[in-house]
Amino acid sequence: MTPCPTQTPSLSVIIPAYNEAQRLPLCLKQVLAYLDERGGTYEVLVVDDGSRDQTAQAVESVAHRCPHVRLIRLTSNMGKGAAVRRGMQAARGTYQLFVDADGATPIEELARLESALLAGADLAIGSRALASQDPTFTVRARWHRNLLGNLFNHIVQRLGLRDIADTQCGFKLFRRSIAQDLFSVACVDGYAFDLELLYVARQRGYRLAEVPINWIDQPGSKVRPWRDGFVMLQELQAIRKRDSQGLYIRRGRLAPNGIEPALASTNPLISNRHPADHSRRRKITTLGSA
Repeated sequence: MTPCPTQTPSLSVIIPAYNEAQRLPLCLKQVLAYLDERGGTYEVLVVDDGSRDQTAQAVESVAHRCPHVRLIRLTSNMGKGAAVRRGMQAARGTYQLFVDADGATPIEELARLESALLAGADLAIGSRALASQDPTFTVRARWHRNLLGNLFNHIVQRLGLRDIADTQCGFKLFRRSIAQDLFSVACVDGYAFDLELLYVARQRGYRLAEVPINWIDQPGSKVRPWRDGFVMLQELQAIRKRDSQGLYIRRGRLAPNGIEPALASTNPLISNRHPADHSRRRKITTLGSA
């Protein structure tokens, strides 16, 4: 792990990366440009999930020029869930976002999720499903991924996550106390880690906002829709079993009400980024109330 500055940042951005030497540099450039422009303290943690290409070297090249960037290297390929979990556990920001290395979701969409936390949510997740129902948003995906994604979400809702339209979008923002709580019990290493996080969040009654976002499919995806979708559904059944065995019971206590400093005082520019967002449709639920 590369060393980190001593100042506690207001925002941590975690990017899991496996063999992303080609796509990651552009993603980092866009993320850093946006965060520098809007101001505020931040850190970007790239977790190299045992890549066999030049991913680590690409990150180190950026880190030499930008002290906000940190590299965490896993010794072997453990899976996206393991990489995100390692990054979240190392993050120090008051608010913690994980994003995919392909840049399918523009980093500017962070402002929409921040607005949801400002409104009282504990975690906010980007939703392609909600965005696809609103003509003011852009969602571009290959037809077969759309079809399989809709089928997957339908099955997931029937198996216990009925109030979430899009569980798998790689753009999720957490209050730090909530992230630390959820990732302290999370154990899924593969793509189903999102399902586990949301399932545990439901069990603990956290307020979740599902927010429509712009999203454009990028070439080079490592997800194999048929095979990985089937594996994730199997993992969801395993998650339900672990829950019945009491493995997700909270062992410690959160700070009172899990409250961090007011988001507006931490990042005063967010209210100016998307001034019309408060009037846009946003789905906010208290998980566990369904």
